Amino acid sequence: MSHRYLFTSESVTEGHPDKICDQISDTILDTLLTLDPMSRVAAEVVVNTGLVLITGEITSNAHVNFVEITRKKIAEIGYTNADNGFSANSCSILVALDEQSADIAQGVTHAQERRHQLSEDELDHIGAGDQGLMFGYACNETPELMPLPISLAHRLSRRLSVVRKNGDLPYLRPDGKTQVTIAYEDGKPVGIDTILISTQHDETIGEISETSAVQAKIKADLWDHVVKQVFAEDVIKPTEETKFLVNPTGKFVIGGPQGDAGLTGRKIIIDTYGGYSRHGGGAFSGKDPTKVDRSASYACRYVAKNIVAAGLADKCEVQVSYAIGVARPVSIMVETFGTSKVDEMKLLEAVKEHFELRPAGIIQAFNLRDLPSENNGRFYQDVAAYGHFGRTDLNLPWEVTDKAQLLKEALLSTATV
Repeated sequence: MSHRYLFTSESVTEGHPDKICDQISDTILDTLLTLDPMSRVAAEVVVNTGLVLITGEITSNAHVNFVEITRKKIAEIGYTNADNGFSANSCSILVALDEQSADIAQGVTHAQERRHQLSEDELDHIGAGDQGLMFGYACNETPELMPLPISLAHRLSRRLSVVRKNGDLPYLRPDGKTQVTIAYEDGKPVGIDTILISTQHDETIGEISETSAVQAKIKADLWDHVVKQVFAEDVIKPTEETKFLVNPTGKFVIGGPQGDAGLTGRKIIIDTYGGYSRHGGGAFSGKDPTKVDRSASYACRYVAKNIVAAGLADKCEVQVSYAIGVARPVSIMVETFGTSKVDEMKLLEAVKEHFELRPAGIIQAFNLRDLPSENNGRFYQDVAAYGHFGRTDLNLPWEVTDKAQLLKEALLSTATV
């Protein structure tokens, strides 16, 4: 008997209150690393009606106008009208920053300031910035090797922002959420059960002011300009049985920080795999790459993606854990959920041999500190919305599959099937 079930993932637009915070935090990080690549950053942001609070710990030689870059980012997201309850030009911005704790810094400072290619001995003496556990995941459900539900949810939320900004649907406002429920049979996606879009909008659309008529217009427009575009090239498409829900409460005019307070790091499931894989609990945004919550999660995705890209497993989850001040992981785990084509112990040994999982080694391998000059100081802020993984629109070092062929050649000769 086949096993059939439903699985749901959600995404949010860049105008969601929590995502505003993530993007401001990572804009601060980008700016500091551009001016001083050795900056230590843990930037936290809170937003509410008319208010931005920037707090956390920063140690840097860079001099940054935090208020100016915050206003610029808010305007870029789309909050430029004070009538929306939150605007780049009128919101109050409070800055309350401290320096990083010396007790934490001592675990990662030794040899960290050296800019040359680090030796094996130096890599072994630059410890993790904190203890903790991190996960990475990949599966063959999509070309980008991501779970289908979160992949589709992100595509819908990105498209929402595109049609708002390009003028196709100018009555949309920045805040929005998407949700996709996929039907699975024996672990394989077989259909789309439900598509849900909640999007902030103007009170009236042209001459249309009656609430039910406004919602009918929004639903029809979203189907034509968002859903149809997102699913244009997918094998699995909505059918007549697929449920399509839009603004289920009836309307969504009050939104953004006016509707809900936002906080950096509160969308960690959206940032990763939509709940399809386990999560270690650590957020990404606002943290410089010495924080393994971020850099090691990127490394785990890199490992898992290369394993799946090599055809060694259909699904792969990688976990690492660290002790503060210690370079080498306390533990490494590879789980393939019964889909491995090789012995999992040999797979684990190959991971230990071919992948760098020491914090300084990860930073060096992915060049996480010296930001690409061609991006005009943008890097981390661009992954702060619409997910850190499976991004086909960005050139991310942890998304490359350059070790897939090496793994295939090393391990497929020992295949069990």
